[in-house]
Amino acid sequence: MLTSPELKGLVPFTAESLELIENHIAKKCNEEHGEEDLKPSRDLEAGKNLPFTYGNLPQGTVSEPLEDVDPYYYVKRNTFMVLNRNRVIFRFNAVSIFCTLSPLSSLRRAAIKVLVHPLFRLLILISVLSDSILMCLSNPPEWISTIENTLLGIYTFEILVKVIARGIWAGSFSFLGDLWNCLDFSVTLYELTTKFSPLSSFLMLKIIRTLRILKIIPLNHGLQSIVVTLAQCLKKLFGAIALALFSLTVFSLLGMGLFMGNLKHKCLRWPQENGNETLHNRTGNQYYIPERENFYYMEGARYALLCGNRTDAGQCPEGYVCVKEGANPDKGFTSFDNFGWALLAMFRLMAQDYPELLYHQILYASGKVYMIFFVMISFWFAFYMASLFLGIVTMTYEKETKRASEESRDMDPKYQQTVKELEEEKDSAEMKTTQIEMKKRLPTSINTTLDILEDTALGHKEEPETSRKKCPMCWHKFIKTCFIWKCCPCWTKLNEFADRIITHPLADLFLVICIILNLCFMAIEHFPMSEEFMYFLTIGNLVFIGIYTIEMILKIIAMHPYGYFQRSWNIFDSIIVVLRLTEIFLASFEVITVFILIPLIFIKLGKYGPTFRNLMRIFGSALVALKDLVLLLCIFVYFSAVFGMRLFGRSYRDCACHIDQDCQRQRWHMSDFFHAYMTVFRILCGEWIETLWECMEVAGQVWCIPFYMMVILIGNLLILYLFVALVSSFGSYDDDTMEVSKEAKNLQLAMARIKMGINSVLRKILCTERSVPTEATDQICDPSIKENISGHTLSELSNTQTFLRYKDESNGTEKTPVTESESQSLIASPSVSETVPIASGESDIENLDNKETRSKSGNGGSKEKMKQSSSSECSTVDIAISEEEEMVYGREKSKLRKNGYEHKSSTGQVSRESRNGKIWKNIRKTCCKIVENSWFECFIGLVTLLCTGTLALEDIYIDQRKTIKILLEYADMIFAYIFILEMLLKWVAYGFKAFFSNNWYKLDFLVVIVFCLSLIGKTREDLNPLNSIKFLRALRVLSQFERMKVVLRALIKTTLPTVSVLLVCLMIWLLFSITGVYLFAGKFYECIDPTSGERFSVFEVMNKSQCENLVFNESMPWENAKLNFDNVGNGFLSLLQVATFNGWITIMNSAIDSVDVNMQPSFEHNLYVYTYFIIFVVLGLFLPLCMLIGVIISNFNKQRIKQGGSNIFITVKQRKQYRALKKLLYADSQKPAPRPINKFQGFIFDLVTHRIFNVTIILLICFQATTIMIQNDEQRPQMETAIFWINSIFVMLFTLECILKLTAFHCHYFTSAWNVHDFMVVIFSITGLLLPLTIGPYFVPPSLVQLILLSRIIHILRPGKGPKVFHDLMLPLMLSLPALLNISLLIFLVMFIYAIFGMYNFAYVKKEAGINDVSNFETFGSSMLCLFQVTTFSGWDGMLDAIFNSQWSDCDPDKINPGTQVKGDCGSPSVGIFYFVSYILISWLIIVNMYIAFIMEFLSIPSKKKARTLSEDDFRRFFQVWNRFDPDRTQYIDSSKLSDFAAALDPPLFMAKPNKGQLVAMDLPMAAGDRIHCLDILLAFTKRVMGKDERVEKILSEIESGFMLANPFKITYEPITTTLKRKQEAVSATIIQRAYKSYRLRQNDKNISDIPIIDDGRDDLTSKSIHSGKIEEKASIQTQI
Repeated sequence: MLTSPELKGLVPFTAESLELIENHIAKKCNEEHGEEDLKPSRDLEAGKNLPFTYGNLPQGTVSEPLEDVDPYYYVKRNTFMVLNRNRVIFRFNAVSIFCTLSPLSSLRRAAIKVLVHPLFRLLILISVLSDSILMCLSNPPEWISTIENTLLGIYTFEILVKVIARGIWAGSFSFLGDLWNCLDFSVTLYELTTKFSPLSSFLMLKIIRTLRILKIIPLNHGLQSIVVTLAQCLKKLFGAIALALFSLTVFSLLGMGLFMGNLKHKCLRWPQENGNETLHNRTGNQYYIPERENFYYMEGARYALLCGNRTDAGQCPEGYVCVKEGANPDKGFTSFDNFGWALLAMFRLMAQDYPELLYHQILYASGKVYMIFFVMISFWFAFYMASLFLGIVTMTYEKETKRASEESRDMDPKYQQTVKELEEEKDSAEMKTTQIEMKKRLPTSINTTLDILEDTALGHKEEPETSRKKCPMCWHKFIKTCFIWKCCPCWTKLNEFADRIITHPLADLFLVICIILNLCFMAIEHFPMSEEFMYFLTIGNLVFIGIYTIEMILKIIAMHPYGYFQRSWNIFDSIIVVLRLTEIFLASFEVITVFILIPLIFIKLGKYGPTFRNLMRIFGSALVALKDLVLLLCIFVYFSAVFGMRLFGRSYRDCACHIDQDCQRQRWHMSDFFHAYMTVFRILCGEWIETLWECMEVAGQVWCIPFYMMVILIGNLLILYLFVALVSSFGSYDDDTMEVSKEAKNLQLAMARIKMGINSVLRKILCTERSVPTEATDQICDPSIKENISGHTLSELSNTQTFLRYKDESNGTEKTPVTESESQSLIASPSVSETVPIASGESDIENLDNKETRSKSGNGGSKEKMKQSSSSECSTVDIAISEEEEMVYGREKSKLRKNGYEHKSSTGQVSRESRNGKIWKNIRKTCCKIVENSWFECFIGLVTLLCTGTLALEDIYIDQRKTIKILLEYADMIFAYIFILEMLLKWVAYGFKAFFSNNWYKLDFLVVIVFCLSLIGKTREDLNPLNSIKFLRALRVLSQFERMKVVLRALIKTTLPTVSVLLVCLMIWLLFSITGVYLFAGKFYECIDPTSGERFSVFEVMNKSQCENLVFNESMPWENAKLNFDNVGNGFLSLLQVATFNGWITIMNSAIDSVDVNMQPSFEHNLYVYTYFIIFVVLGLFLPLCMLIGVIISNFNKQRIKQGGSNIFITVKQRKQYRALKKLLYADSQKPAPRPINKFQGFIFDLVTHRIFNVTIILLICFQATTIMIQNDEQRPQMETAIFWINSIFVMLFTLECILKLTAFHCHYFTSAWNVHDFMVVIFSITGLLLPLTIGPYFVPPSLVQLILLSRIIHILRPGKGPKVFHDLMLPLMLSLPALLNISLLIFLVMFIYAIFGMYNFAYVKKEAGINDVSNFETFGSSMLCLFQVTTFSGWDGMLDAIFNSQWSDCDPDKINPGTQVKGDCGSPSVGIFYFVSYILISWLIIVNMYIAFIMEFLSIPSKKKARTLSEDDFRRFFQVWNRFDPDRTQYIDSSKLSDFAAALDPPLFMAKPNKGQLVAMDLPMAAGDRIHCLDILLAFTKRVMGKDERVEKILSEIESGFMLANPFKITYEPITTTLKRKQEAVSATIIQRAYKSYRLRQNDKNISDIPIIDDGRDDLTSKSIHSGKIEEKASIQTQI
């Protein structure tokens, strides 16, 4: 809330104010209790503007000390405030603590005036920006040092001013109270040290100067608030970061145990040519020349071929043996030899940076079975951690957004009114000034001019009035003369004619067609083009220029220039025309076409699309709201680039030989600012491991790893927050509420008119064919053959439509019970579907578990009739209909009879048809029973899985396994016959129409067709390609399993509404593709040396002609890059690789080396082409990604709301399991083991259940993990012996723990899964220790015992044992596990289908690039490995590169493949592109929904925890307690027992004593005898727990109805009162009794006073008895109350 001016006005800070503050400090101890309720006002924070409620600033208050208007700071912080002329609030401490001058000091007042002045702040900002620009210079000139010294003096002066104005240490508003000032002081001090001391040679002191760039943040209040928000977000991420570190540690230790030393296994030449030669292991030569001489290298490989001793590992060629020698790959930085490198490798896998290389290295060295390890880390673990971070960031952003909206909503109404009044006063004052000026200048013509201007802009009222700027009178006269044309009547007619043309709907349609054709002309440009084609494109462009010019001229004529340029879109169109004309006259100036004209034409097309306008509106508003966050991200990237250049620039220049043998500088370095910026950009894109290797080569590990981790963590946090903000903004996108522009409406109107015209023409042409034969009409209208529909029957709809059609053809005077609009709405309704007797789970009908439907169908008392027609044609299944349906049915039938459309038949015909129909009916009943039998369904499901699984056996080795091949051929025939028989049975049972109305049956029919075609393809060789479509057989799995069907339905519902947004994204990509064609078409060609495979230097070959005549007039290959921008299609593929960050480095290298067409590329010739790719990543990847995901989330939420808030990716059965799982996870339902009676066992029980014992076991587990951390591959034998004995000690300790728990818990020990796991760990550990002693150490891995003991570390994740934050973070994963498993099944099916397709098409592709001995399509396992890589968007560029080999120069089409009849090793580029692109899109869509399902579950957990719910177990325990209080099962208890009953219940129904007041307040009904019924108590307690809500009322009604059904013979009763009324009656009676007794006592006193006193003793006795009676009466009344 804003502080209103009545609380405290603007009062100058005087000596009296300072004295009041000092007195307040002295009395602070006595007034602390009254100050605790004060809170700071957010609108009066330092750095914000003073609210307008305080009015205009009086004279003498600017830059002068004032009493703080915020009571919180004035009372509790003892501050005063200063306002500058921009009303910005500055706050200072008033009291002196340490080196602080008095607020009344003239020196301090002068310093404050300087500090708060806006020009001082501007000076500092300009200085920081200038300094930041100077720091990015790698080789600055000498005069730069003078500027740096000047800037240093400014910073020093700023520090002195701040110290004097604020004091060194005087509270939170002092100089050292602000961390930014501390940073500024430290940087200035270091800079002074480096300038004027001999320490200037230290590199670190020079690097610290780059922190000056961060000084921009405190100079902007918005940046400061964003930093505070991100700091809060980082605090909430601490738990997730700790869990990630814990998981990475565990996986690193596991990797050390599995792969330590394996990456050193290489293929050694044996026997050696020179027996005396000694092999060098880790030689001093940095290029490892001896390794290249003695180890086997693949063609073009940089490192030696890895191998392993397992059968599924890499094998060495002949003449080589696998030995452990040499260094690790990737310059020795990729290994699991110690914990540090293993941790780096696991972090790399989690970040998904170049993971395919690590896969191949490990699988070559250790075996393909370990791919399971990488699947767990690269997919599930990486997915889980990314989802956690996204969920926490999303939660933080939503809280921040909610807080901001609450602040704006809670804004003081008086403040809003004040702002409005000030604005109105300002506008009125300006208006008066303008009118006075205009009257003075032109008093006679002012009205005429204003009228003309208003009339001119009358047709453009959609433009905001505020956009019209108030101009002097001279401008109005100029506008009237030059821009408002009203010359003569002929011109007026021309104006009206032009207006009719441009406002006609067909004109907008014509313009849209022209724009689309223009884009098509741009898109069909390619390289090379013939002269005729280029001439054709030139003519087309000239035509489009003419059309755009004519459009602009007509609009100017119709609207006058003034009105034309009042609309932004018209200005936009005029710019396009001017640029087009400029392009004609300046043909060599291609920058206009590439960077300006092409985007403008795309935006011009977007004017006619409501989706584009709405998305751009959302993006614009989001960008305005997130401008500070975007600026902060840019500052961080700039700072990181400068910091990296200063830190590593010299190392990259001096140590280039460590990276390259020729000592040539690499492409990615930090020697200059631009390369450093690109390196940081690459790191933020997720590709950092290769540059990190090079950095560690030149600069060492000490500096490189911290720098890279800083950039990765902070940069990704900023990007994640920006991503979440944009996705949340685009999540508000809604097609229903979309605003349609005038142009779009005209376009729709034109399309409607064209459609109407086509329909009218067709109606006239087909007029004679509209008559329908009478017999056919009668048959159509016969209600006896209509199909019945469940729920809302289609028979009503069909009859109604028929009746409407005949009514329209007749006189049209009759009235129908269903209108045409209603019938059409029924047709479009997705809830209307045919009811056929199909098995459960095969219908397309959604929400079959509707309670209303179940209640209607389950009501046995309702009167129902049976329709005479069947569920489908000739169906035998009767459907019950209600009386209302029968009435409508009969009414329509009678009307059809009146019109003569009743079908009539003779008696004999009926009898013959009845006999035949009876036989047919029995046959259909039998078929229906067969196909609906559960055993038949299980059999079909099993056959489906078998026929799908057999596809995996048809690999390249199938011809060598003749028996399996023959069995598969017979199996295919059997499967085909089974599915054909099933289809025939369903045809007979359901009928053709019902069968083909079910989409899943259509899919089954397609699979049968595939079976038939594949069988036909085996008969003839020329039809053999038909056999390759067998992979489609796996699609039948979709129709057999409900989990996949549910996921597929959900994906369709969440994806289909995003088609319009997807088109916008494709248009953005088309824009970048066309731009890429203009920039790079034909420029990626290069002259290749065939011997080395490398490109010739530009000094040797300059162009194509020199390449063709290089050596003795023999042509060298002038080859094009496989991925290029020669046409729009190739551009799309190249952009896709850039978007997935696979192969994008190669594409960018080709782009920056490109010179011109037919010119030899030169190294980094066109360096600033990087800008094109940066813009694409931001606007072509990041922005469309946010759009699509935001719209998908919006659709996901809509579907979730329709299903009542449940997860849309789980089935009905899984929802019940989900509720049970949620209850199990929210509350630990495991009952503790009972304490033994025996004293010794009880002592052991107390020992093992004590918290100290559990903490000790956790510490032992951590110590055991530490013993693995300290190991390495080259450790000494003494170390191995020590580790063996340490492991033995841990085994003994864990065995002792197991024995103690067995002694304490007995058989209850094995009731806990955690104890069973510990017991198995002890057994396997003892076995692992004893096996090497019995069978030898070579058969048992030395790390076996350590890995078994390491498995106990999962106890840290155990609820109640480990950190609670870990349990809270694991909770959403467990709750979303059913949905994730369903989605994973669909992913596996897609992978299976594509793996089979890959085996059929790419099994014999030449092994190079991404296809090798591990990743290939030869077998099913290898194909799944390739697709797993593509699923994680890694390595698919190399596979596609190998498949692109389709020419003689790259492959051999006649190569003989041993063991098979297939020839050649060439690929198919078109099939490969379709294969990978389609799979990437499908897998991306499924994975995005996985993320959404998990994150939505994560975000819903806090609300679920807050919402108090009751489960079935709560009600069960309620009735268990009730049976104790009502043993006779009377369903009543006495009201006196209610308090004890409430105290005996279990939470959450439990009510602790004293609870009588709460029970009375429930107002429970009471029957005769003060008895309360069980149902009334249950309903009241449920309402108390769950609160008041519509959902609660529904639950209460369900509880009541369920209780009534469970107790049909419930004893009826009539409540006579309630607990509250009874209490009121008791209190009223008590009051009445007390009043009556008082009255009687007063009467007795009066009577006694009238009687003469006889005996004093008797009188004393009477008075005592009266007094004691009063005391007893008072005590009894208090007791009753």
